[in-house]
Amino acid sequence: MKASIKQISEMTGFSPATVSNALNHKRGVNAQTSAKIFKAASELGYFEENHVRKVKFVIYKRNGSIVEDTPFFPQMISGAEQECTANGMELLMYNLDRRMDDFDDQLKWLQTDKNAVIVLLGTELMDDDIDLIRGIQCPFVVIDYWKEDTYFDAVLINNADSFRMATDYLIGRGHKEIGYLQGSFRIKPFRSRSAGYQTAMRKAHLPINKDYIVTLTATIDGAYQDMRSHLASKTPLPTAFVADNDMIALGAMKAFAEFGLKVPDDISIVGFDDLTYSSISSPPLTTLRVPKKEMGRLAVRRLRDILANPENAKVKTQVCTEFIERDSVRSIM
Repeated sequence: MKASIKQISEMTGFSPATVSNALNHKRGVNAQTSAKIFKAASELGYFEENHVRKVKFVIYKRNGSIVEDTPFFPQMISGAEQECTANGMELLMYNLDRRMDDFDDQLKWLQTDKNAVIVLLGTELMDDDIDLIRGIQCPFVVIDYWKEDTYFDAVLINNADSFRMATDYLIGRGHKEIGYLQGSFRIKPFRSRSAGYQTAMRKAHLPINKDYIVTLTATIDGAYQDMRSHLASKTPLPTAFVADNDMIALGAMKAFAEFGLKVPDDISIVGFDDLTYSSISSPPLTTLRVPKKEMGRLAVRRLRDILANPENAKVKTQVCTEFIERDSVRSIM
């Protein structure tokens, strides 16, 4: 049975708080007390089962276009850090960038280091990167990526269901010509959102017009520039768009304004993520709120479970989004 702080407390006579502080090398515990606590912890087998106290939060960058320059992921990291602190663990940050000359060396070191566990932000992972995951030799949890034929723990957004909900919302407001602003880098979350859009359209017996599917760079400036080019081509527009993320939606809105298109009077739009500045855009953006901090917390909690019960089944956890209705959609019924 797993040794606990409570057992060490009972064996030594020190409070659980003092035991925890000593084991985590915090100030305020004198050397003599600390020595007694470590001796008892060793006798109870605490270190054999709880020796890993470091969590590496690894941000994988295939090209950086999604995970760089966005306020989305810092909140996720904050959640992971808070959960680590609450459990006496240390969070270490690492960038694993495929563009770097020493990528292979960095990858090998991360895969083979067994002195820590890993939370891998896999937003930019593609299916041909799967050997990266298969080579990890310590307990790990992947955030924002899943491969159906591979067995590992993951924390995900319910992308397809959420995007279907967003499209259904537009349909419910009377829109029949609904387009899709898709990110140019087709990460797995975006592909799942595309599936949700298509499902909603088919269910409502509405046609998917290829002219209404517009590919934009997944940054505000990139989406703005790409949408300007699209609008200049005078390709017909739908009455509403769903966008792969808020960055794309906000960039597109800026381009609409330059071309004299008012949101939502002339065109409606729904984003995804609920970034901080989506609530203060003009107009405020209707979007899907992702529980970013909770995803970080869930990944660390899952690692704790794996360390305690390494033989348990792998788990894929999907977090639900919350629909945030603001002013970027009008009813045309």
